Amino acid sequence: MTDADSEYLAQTRHKAQVLKQVLEKEFQALKDQDLTHFDELQEQKLEILSFLASEDLLERVKIYTQDSNKKTAMANLSAWDDIMLLIADCKDMHSRNEMFISRKLETIRGALQTIQSPDPMNTVEVYDRLGKIRPNRSRQTMGDA
Repeated sequence: MTDADSEYLAQTRHKAQVLKQVLEKEFQALKDQDLTHFDELQEQKLEILSFLASEDLLERVKIYTQDSNKKTAMANLSAWDDIMLLIADCKDMHSRNEMFISRKLETIRGALQTIQSPDPMNTVEVYDRLGKIRPNRSRQTMGDA
């Protein structure tokens, strides 16, 4: 393996580690509901994913693993295994973030549907500024009937 190959492996490992950090920051931004920071992280994440999904990387992996020297091939495979473990962690973190976003959106959709629904069976109890339940007009009209 040449110095350029070693440097490329180190760069790939670094990109995978940075992706892991970005995904952790993304999750924190989602928890804090900091959508501005979340959007900023998307550009950085996209750049890293583009590098990791490049055809050049795929070709280099093939070359590294087909090295005629067994010792070099084993070292290359070991380095790629480490990188693949990092990427597997990133995949799990991405799935976690995706589930978090999906649950938040589902909750928001449910709340909006409840608020916008004219169905008296789906009434929401609204609190006034003093923390007391505000009387619901639809409930009063149902009692008159």
